[in-house]
Amino acid sequence: MARRITLDFLKTESASGLILTTAALAAVLLANSPWAEHYFAFIKHEIPVQIGPFHEVKPVYKWIKDGLMAIFFFVVGLEIKHEILRGELSNPRRLALPVLAAIGGMAAPALVYLLINAGANGSPQGWPTPTATDIAFALAALAVAAPRLPSSLRIFLLTLAIADDLGAVALIAILFTSDVNLYALGGAAAAIGLMALMSQWKTAPYLFYAACFALAWAFCLKSGVNTSLAGVAAAMTVPIDPRKPGHEGPLKHFMESLHPYVAFLILPLFAFAAAGFSFQGLSISTLFNPVPLGIALGLFVGKQIGIFGVAALVIGLKLARRPTGAKWLELYGVSLLCGVGFTMSLFIGGLAFDPNDTLAQTEVRMGVIVGSVVSTLVGMIVLSIAQRKRDLASD
Repeated sequence: MARRITLDFLKTESASGLILTTAALAAVLLANSPWAEHYFAFIKHEIPVQIGPFHEVKPVYKWIKDGLMAIFFFVVGLEIKHEILRGELSNPRRLALPVLAAIGGMAAPALVYLLINAGANGSPQGWPTPTATDIAFALAALAVAAPRLPSSLRIFLLTLAIADDLGAVALIAILFTSDVNLYALGGAAAAIGLMALMSQWKTAPYLFYAACFALAWAFCLKSGVNTSLAGVAAAMTVPIDPRKPGHEGPLKHFMESLHPYVAFLILPLFAFAAAGFSFQGLSISTLFNPVPLGIALGLFVGKQIGIFGVAALVIGLKLARRPTGAKWLELYGVSLLCGVGFTMSLFIGGLAFDPNDTLAQTEVRMGVIVGSVVSTLVGMIVLSIAQRKRDLASD
């Protein structure tokens, strides 16, 4: 039964890949069409929300990123907790592999970027930009290119990408958070603590979990810390054991209930709001400036070297094992897909440079786009070859 949860999760993730890709493509086309003004007006339209003492005004894009995506991180946190306790990652040696690979996958792109931007004309402050992996797009590319590869590879990619993005969130909190409201942060911690205490109450209504999660999210939003942390932290408090023999546990209930909404609604909405950008001001020569070149090579070269290199080293030293049933070529293909920084890299790049510096923002977009697209295409080619070899061997 525990294994069934993971398979259903990955099946839904694969099915949502086409919708996610379509939403992103639609955003790019609209942003460069006669209707571009309407598209940007929509994602920038400010919506006020007031519930009791809580009052916040944010544009549509921000509500999706800071609001709905917290639910995405909550569901991902549930999946990771399930895999650690009952699934593929219950073996500490298997957990070590994606976590250590994620560290390599953040360090190597940063070093590549800094190496290219070490000169007088460089901009070293942009080094965090290529460290992130876009979970949704990487999983979608894997689902399209090689749907029949072992599910352990998808779990490896999911865990690695989450560790990678949590590292990116930490970088945002440390490097780009100027003001942190400690009182609000304490309120978020208290709400998470209440959820942890509630895990001891076997008959706690699910509505209580929802209320505590909403409180944690609201406090986290007011604290200035990224709300994705609230989602993951809240997921870690949800008990996995059934309340009664023969019944499903709260963790399974939340996973099965929320995941279709995340896969088919929240992620496509986020892709539609975040992927739209204008090609205006972009040129081929711009790509060879230090900033876009450092980002593009950081994502394409740095990611694969850091992730596959560390994974091979860790496995060679017998500190961890390869994902169950996975071959080296398949692991390399997944490492390439981790170079899809896209939305998170665009977000971090926007923070690393002055938002009023049009040239710098244009260079960030170009570097992220080129690095992500090349990583996607090469990764999908490698995984398609691996899939074909596996299919021929099974005939």
